[in-house]
Amino acid sequence: MTTHHALIIDDEPDIRELLNLTLSRMDIKASLAADLKQAHELIQSGEFDLCITDMNLPDGNGIELVKYVQQHRPNMPVAVLTAYGSMETAVSALKAGAFDFVSKPVDLQRLRDLIATAIKLKSKCNNLEKPSSHTSPIRGESSAVRKLHQQISKLARSQAPVYICGESGSGKELVARQIHELGARANGPFVPVNCGAIPDELMESEFFGHKKGSFTGAFEDKNGLFQAAKGGTLFLDEVADLPIHMQVKLLRAIQEKAVRPVGTQKEIATDIRILCATHKNLEKLVEDGSFRQDLFYRINVIQINVPPLRNRKEDVPLLTNHILEDLAKEWKIDRIELTEHAMAALSEYNFPGNIRELENILERATTLCDDDTITPENLQLPQDTQATPTEALSLNDSELLDVSIGDSLEEYLTDIEKHAILKALDETRWNRTAAAKKLGMTFRSLRYRLKKLGLDKDE
Repeated sequence: MTTHHALIIDDEPDIRELLNLTLSRMDIKASLAADLKQAHELIQSGEFDLCITDMNLPDGNGIELVKYVQQHRPNMPVAVLTAYGSMETAVSALKAGAFDFVSKPVDLQRLRDLIATAIKLKSKCNNLEKPSSHTSPIRGESSAVRKLHQQISKLARSQAPVYICGESGSGKELVARQIHELGARANGPFVPVNCGAIPDELMESEFFGHKKGSFTGAFEDKNGLFQAAKGGTLFLDEVADLPIHMQVKLLRAIQEKAVRPVGTQKEIATDIRILCATHKNLEKLVEDGSFRQDLFYRINVIQINVPPLRNRKEDVPLLTNHILEDLAKEWKIDRIELTEHAMAALSEYNFPGNIRELENILERATTLCDDDTITPENLQLPQDTQATPTEALSLNDSELLDVSIGDSLEEYLTDIEKHAILKALDETRWNRTAAAKKLGMTFRSLRYRLKKLGLDKDE
């Protein structure tokens, strides 16, 4: 029994018949229209699970229809048929709110994948509840977070590539995951990849896969990230770190919706959604020539900005309580509390490292506090330190100052902490209770720090 209904708009009878036949084989009923006027009449008089429209119509174009549907049937996905190679037209349709696009001549497998995804999306939209700080991993009640939730809900209804920009530690991957979870691909895989963490020589193989024997060390066939994300979402984090040669190949993979594994001549069709993120300024990198303008144009169809924590300070208490609840569960403690002055200090701090820095501050404070109550001194916020750097590091042990400075203050302080703990353990012959007393901390704090620093060995 047919349970779904589609609307097809195209002025070419052959295309209408092809689409109708494809839909009927998927047990989907179709209503046909040859122009915008007929389409408007059908939309006003009936309910449809999806719409497929040609870009060029006798009395208008597909983008006009997309905008009309956005106003009158916002939950109905609209796919646009575009001429082969006209990516600018396809991008314009996606920006206007189209669900996806298909190039002519129509690839039937690609069309079937699109229809199946659109049907899932329509069904999900009918039952979708707006996310909130209680149901979403993106927590907060500020106007900035409410706006972010609204944008995510809207973007989840599309298959358009999304560029997520924001500072380090602001939660860009959480946004990407939420777009995936609320969309039609939620039952498919979410595959995150840090583009800066893959060696250049392995990048093509990692992304597109390879055939056995295609290069030294290729002992067996391997699927790449594009294949691993089939039916789901591929999240390219720190996309700005891609070398130029890989940017070219990625652009082709996105445009053609197909990849060519290393060592083969045949392309494999892909069925994924692409989400990208970086903390760098891509527009500036395009101006500098280190990032291809055509790739930027292709991945930046829709842009979403993740606000830094300093721009939503009213969310700090809610985030703090949530993080402390998680830490209490991890430590098997009933509750970890902050004094009123400690919460005030956090609320005044600017958090250059955003939510990730807040997590690190609270994790450190939990190990330093007494009676599971965090004070301003336990937080060790930078502005609370009145001494100069030299005075702050003067610990009556000149050996500590010989520790080589890393790439950041956090790495430097971690080295000093590790050095001091090892020194105390050596002096007490690795008696942890005595070492904790010597360091002026609880045994629990020492045990936590040993685990964090990778020093929790029996030896």
